[in-house]
Amino acid sequence: MKAFLPVALLLAALPALAQDIAALTAETKKAVLPVVPKVVAAMQEAVAEKGVAGAIPVCKDQAPELIKAKRQETGWDIRRVSLKTRNAERGTPDLWEVRQLADFNIRAANGEKIDTMEKSEIVSIDGKPVFRYMKALPVGDVCLKCHGAVDGMDAGLKAKLAESYPHDQATGYSKGQIRGALTVKRPL
Repeated sequence: MKAFLPVALLLAALPALAQDIAALTAETKKAVLPVVPKVVAAMQEAVAEKGVAGAIPVCKDQAPELIKAKRQETGWDIRRVSLKTRNAERGTPDLWEVRQLADFNIRAANGEKIDTMEKSEIVSIDGKPVFRYMKALPVGDVCLKCHGAVDGMDAGLKAKLAESYPHDQATGYSKGQIRGALTVKRPL
């Protein structure tokens, strides 16, 4: 009978845990997701003003700065990750993120809308509880200019991408695919 006590306690705690996850998800989304349209708007503006190659610094420098500011504001680890990285230093997913990205791809293949894909979970990292949140980021029109088919890019853009990202893997996407995700680790 003693073996069932921990299981019974865990089952009794599940409704509260679900409420905690829902509350943490809502708080995290409210704090972090506003950065995404800022990045997209900055890219659209830069492409309109400077052309596609001239907009590369927005994605390379300005977007990470917006995310860094959000990290400093919240104290959470916030990044953009992808299975096909452009900047391996910043965008390589950890094992949890790889699993979620793979799951997002399966869900997309089964017809789920990318805009609704997210994952929230409380995990243990180094023996401490951490809330993890991940939101899929779809490939939009502005993304295709640098992340689309390589054969459709002009030589100047290819050269600028190669210069900025010597180990780039982030091309070959089509509109509506999952480019990657915004991911958050929030200590509890």
